[in-house]
Amino acid sequence: MKFSLSWLMDHLDTTATAAEVADAMTMAGLEVEEVHDPAAALAPFTVAKIVEAVQHPNADRLRVCQVETVDGMKEIVCGAPNARVGLTTIYAPIGAYVPGLGVTLVEKPVRGVVSNGMLCSASELQLADESDGIQELPPEIPVGTPVAKLFGAEPVIDFEVTPNRPDWLGVTGIARDLAAAGLGTLKDYEIASVRGGFPCPIAVRIKAPELCPVFAGRLIRGVKNGPSPEWLQRRLTSIGLRSINRLVDVTNLIAYDRARPLHVYDAGKLVGSEMVVRGGQTTGDTGEALIALDGKTYAAAPTDCVIADAGGERAVGLGGVMGGESTGCDEATVDVFVESAWFDPIATAQTGRSLGITSDAQYRFARGVDPASVVPGLELATRLILDLCGGAPSEIVIAGQAPANPAAFAFDPTFVKRLSGLDLSEDRIADILTALGFGIARGAPWTVTPPSWRRDVDGPADLVEEVARIHGFDHLPDTPLPDQGAPSNGVLNPRQARMRIARRALAAMGYAEAVTWSFTRRDIAAMFGGGDERLVVDNPIASDLDCMRPSVLPNLIQAAARNDARGHGDVALFEIGPIYLGDGPADQRTVIAGLISPRAARHWGGAGEDALFGLKGDLMALLEQIGAPVAALQLAQGQTRDWWHPGRSARLQLGPKTVIAEFGAVHPRSLKALDADGPMLAFEIVLDTVPEPKARPTKARGSADLPNLMPLTRDFAFVVEDSRAAGDLVRAAAGADKALITDVRVFDVYRGAGVPEGSKSIALEVVIQPREATLTEADIEGLSGRVVAAAEKLGARLRS
Repeated sequence: MKFSLSWLMDHLDTTATAAEVADAMTMAGLEVEEVHDPAAALAPFTVAKIVEAVQHPNADRLRVCQVETVDGMKEIVCGAPNARVGLTTIYAPIGAYVPGLGVTLVEKPVRGVVSNGMLCSASELQLADESDGIQELPPEIPVGTPVAKLFGAEPVIDFEVTPNRPDWLGVTGIARDLAAAGLGTLKDYEIASVRGGFPCPIAVRIKAPELCPVFAGRLIRGVKNGPSPEWLQRRLTSIGLRSINRLVDVTNLIAYDRARPLHVYDAGKLVGSEMVVRGGQTTGDTGEALIALDGKTYAAAPTDCVIADAGGERAVGLGGVMGGESTGCDEATVDVFVESAWFDPIATAQTGRSLGITSDAQYRFARGVDPASVVPGLELATRLILDLCGGAPSEIVIAGQAPANPAAFAFDPTFVKRLSGLDLSEDRIADILTALGFGIARGAPWTVTPPSWRRDVDGPADLVEEVARIHGFDHLPDTPLPDQGAPSNGVLNPRQARMRIARRALAAMGYAEAVTWSFTRRDIAAMFGGGDERLVVDNPIASDLDCMRPSVLPNLIQAAARNDARGHGDVALFEIGPIYLGDGPADQRTVIAGLISPRAARHWGGAGEDALFGLKGDLMALLEQIGAPVAALQLAQGQTRDWWHPGRSARLQLGPKTVIAEFGAVHPRSLKALDADGPMLAFEIVLDTVPEPKARPTKARGSADLPNLMPLTRDFAFVVEDSRAAGDLVRAAAGADKALITDVRVFDVYRGAGVPEGSKSIALEVVIQPREATLTEADIEGLSGRVVAAAEKLGARLRS
């Protein structure tokens, strides 16, 4: 919504500048988007007079002019055909930005003659669409007069209208709020009625009151249509509207001035003596065709409001949206029928959406035009048409009845302080509401009647908002929160802290968090160790979510499958949430589950075991992050449950009974049942079984213990039973000398020639870090012996 400053001042007696108006609008709750001041762009340009004009010595179409300017005499090169002695025109100095050309003037020679400025046309200053030469001004205008003053350039304010305030779609509504806010005095804008000279020969009949409950009209005979006067054209063009002709411009003016859309029909083009308001008529699946004023053909459905003539047979307009081309007004119009109606906001909005039309009328009717403005809007249009076009008006014809005004309700003025904190007197509250158009009957409590244009107000809280908005949100009291004492040492318990650490760690590893339902399908729950009758949901939110989940893995598998079906198969997901092993509180567990679906490019070397070992590395790193006793964990193979792949899965245990986690490849049978493509690798940590780390006394961090001697490595190859886990051998070697051995890594596993059947060779790299002195050969041999002895305790022997 746009309006110019002078337009606002037609309704508001104020001396405020555009910036002050914009600030007041912002404080009153109107969202100002831009204040465009064309006078600022025209500030460098002033009136000048050509004193001498001679032919350019080096160009046939250029003239060298001596120009009297506000800066004194200037020599300017001009190519306009009308540049002549005595012409009063527009001068642009060096450094001025010419908006129509998009250039900033610099002093430079033109065919050998330096031009010290520019003589401008109206189009070069964007004051006209096109020009034949430089601007010719009346000779009596003094040199140095600002051009902005001559062309009436004034600020235009553009702001966003919220859907609940259709009254802001008229300048009068803005003026009313600003006057209530104290920016000025609202001028009287009561509309005098125009006496009709004869009965209206055009009757109106409403067949669809649900689409249009009231319709008023009036015939004006003998009008003289044509271009609008300059003041009206300037008013419309200042806000971006195109002037069409006097009759159409009057309706556009009132739409923006009073938020009252109107429409004019050329009465000479109407068929019959009756206008009918009805829904669209369909033939089969085809809607009723209408060529609108924009030249496009639209198909009106029965839910669209249609204005028809010829006894209701011919559609001549879409009610509240756009008129028809067949009855549009032009300069040959002599008799005009003026329409002022109220169309249902919801029906009008739906028509605009279904037909793809957004017009000024549709925009206003869809938000709710003031029903009480039907007749006053028609009276105002009549007065303006008579003033601009002449003619003789008929009496007003009205069909239907306007919707009832908003109902009154009780209001206690003390509610203002209770809800907003503003301590205002009853007189101040009453003054604000009265200035906004509310009717007040004081009593205990008050009875407040909203005005016809404020259908968004239906309760005391709305009135408090209006009072606070007009009095000023900046006056709302700021009260500090009560002192709650010293803050607590922490908000998270140890389990919650571990969950947060796990989230951050897995995200850092490249996993994406998934949030899935705590339910699954009963047959899927049974496949993953659940499906107990006690866990079946009595009233499930969906048929495939009828059982509490015994594991997070099926949800993650299905999530990965959905990603794969949409072309994103290579995913890494995790979820931290509950699982349910029974119906008691003790049967609920919190788990940390992760899943990867490796989809590497095909390679001649095959997929290998890299992904599985990578998953194990992620699991061990995560356990270390959440404080699990990683060094004490035992790897148990062959004991995982049915949904894990045998031979490619394992458990991590603390002792023989406490299972900390399970990990490995998901069984292809389970993937097939969930309609997922393999392979998929996963892990599931039962957070409740992970012991909390022992609290350590807080002490200052000491200096870093950085060795000053070079580390060395020794390789060992041990033959062990095929069932022996490599991790057991790693732990044994690492425990041979905890002071000197800093790391043990497996770098080869071999089965084949030279190794007995049922056995395997595991090669270890042992990293040794001297601390106090360089190790001698004897020291190293002694350490190697201790490593071999530790391995032999597990049944391993050094491979020869």
